[in-house]
Amino acid sequence: MKKRILIGIAGGSGSGKTAIAQKLSKDLGHQRVVLVAQDSYYKDLSHL
Repeated sequence: MKKRILIGIAGGSGSGKTAIAQKLSKDLGHQRVVLVAQDSYYKDLSHL
């Protein structure tokens, strides 16, 4: 059975999370990587 690795990337807005995820995907081989983008999951807290 092949070993699987899960990498979580966290950080503030504009900190380069997507850039590093795309770089990892390119370096590891796109066919071996699944990116789960959560950019659409933003809760507006400006009213607080």
